[in-house]
Amino acid sequence: MILNMKVESKKIQISSRGEDDIINITEQISNVIKESNIGNGIVAVFISGSTAAITTIEYEPGLSHDFPEMLSRIIPKHIQYKHDDTWHDGNGHSHVRASLIGPSLIVPIIDGNLTLGTWQQIVLLEMDTRPRNRNVILQIMGE
Repeated sequence: MILNMKVESKKIQISSRGEDDIINITEQISNVIKESNIGNGIVAVFISGSTAAITTIEYEPGLSHDFPEMLSRIIPKHIQYKHDDTWHDGNGHSHVRASLIGPSLIVPIIDGNLTLGTWQQIVLLEMDTRPRNRNVILQIMGE
């Protein structure tokens, strides 16, 4: 039982270059955790917006190329999406891709550090067809 549990909510603002931009946000999250003085607990990482996603990946040039190509094979850009018929904004595929990956991630914090693997980083995946300013919400819980 945690008797001295604290909850801190923080926001990280990120600017993307648009579709297929993969942004490593691990260091920013680590810095916020260190500032929170929560040594053991969890951090919930959430992207507000329906055309971006949060996940982990080995952030390196090969996978930064492979990941968007994989999404293009699974959810092609140039097919009909009813969303585009409704809004005429050409980003129906962006919404479907973001939904597949998901908007959030939970990572344990032990001794003030994210418990990520050696080659594992937290990334924001931009899927919208244009550059966006994004808010990543962090909720840090623990003691």
